[in-house]
Amino acid sequence: MDILLATHNEHKKQEIQAIFPKFITIKSLSDIGFDEEIDETAITFNENALIKAKAGFEFSKIPTFSDDSGLVIPSINYEPGVYSARYAGTGNSSDNIEKVLFNLKGIEDRSAYFICVICYFDGIEIHYFEGKVWGKISTEIKGENGFGYDPIFIPNNYDISFAEIPTEVKNTISHRALALKKFITFLNNKKF
Repeated sequence: MDILLATHNEHKKQEIQAIFPKFITIKSLSDIGFDEEIDETAITFNENALIKAKAGFEFSKIPTFSDDSGLVIPSINYEPGVYSARYAGTGNSSDNIEKVLFNLKGIEDRSAYFICVICYFDGIEIHYFEGKVWGKISTEIKGENGFGYDPIFIPNNYDISFAEIPTEVKNTISHRALALKKFITFLNNKKF
């Protein structure tokens, strides 16, 4: 069975395919000839994930899933939230990190969470699967691995950042991994 992942990111596709049931083949937007970028214009993670899943399904008529994720820091008005990728307005991860660290200056509560919402749409049903990992924002950049906010996010029960945790460990505890586990359980139980 084919399923569409509403992304152009081939690395993400391969990473997810490796943990999916063998009876499912994941296709990306590039695989089906969908060349446009899908605008994420909503104000919630669920709505952004749904926009991408519906766009992929409407183009391909293949059951489609997509994810939207970000960093949420309650003490600074739940920012950056859905604007995580473009928080500083430059599209640059280093700038986004600097803005977070600047906005947290003098704030004691540095608790934060990463959230990932997966939306599955098959033309009839819409299903959501959420993964969340809590932690805190460090006062400095730590580590070389990962991407985005990983160098400043220290997950609970760890004293190192996501960017310092080995990839194979991060891929079992991350917000995306937790959401994917729920989604895979759903697919394994679904009658196709």
